[in-house]
Amino acid sequence: MKALVINGPNLNMLGIREPGIYGSDSYAELERICHEAACELGFAEVEVFQSNHEGTIVDKIQGALGHFDGIVINPAAYTHTSIAILDALKAVNLPAVEVHISNVDAREEFRQISYAGMACFARVTGEGLAGYRHALALLADRLHSK
Repeated sequence: MKALVINGPNLNMLGIREPGIYGSDSYAELERICHEAACELGFAEVEVFQSNHEGTIVDKIQGALGHFDGIVINPAAYTHTSIAILDALKAVNLPAVEVHISNVDAREEFRQISYAGMACFARVTGEGLAGYRHALALLADRLHSK
């Protein structure tokens, strides 16, 4: 099994950006958690990717086809705005899990809309960075049941 973890805009600023919402751990800690969890869950490979650019994220999703078995995605602010990311996820048709560090459902009204989530079979929110471990476990379960 191979997994691609995609992170959207401003997640590279973890630990600096609004620590009251996103915590004080760095992006490097997020990467560590993903690699550790993937190893424990039996993934042969996991790539953790971050971009602040919508088109680059779309390109990464499209490039996953034929190389990865599933995707964990935190589109960040693009969650609520990007039909292009939704369409890319639908186009590659790989099992995908949406993850958010904060509890987006308890935040501003505009954060209640998730376009990317419309192409995902599961959603993890409000678990901090541990949510990535949970999302990878959900993905592993889905891939094992195929």
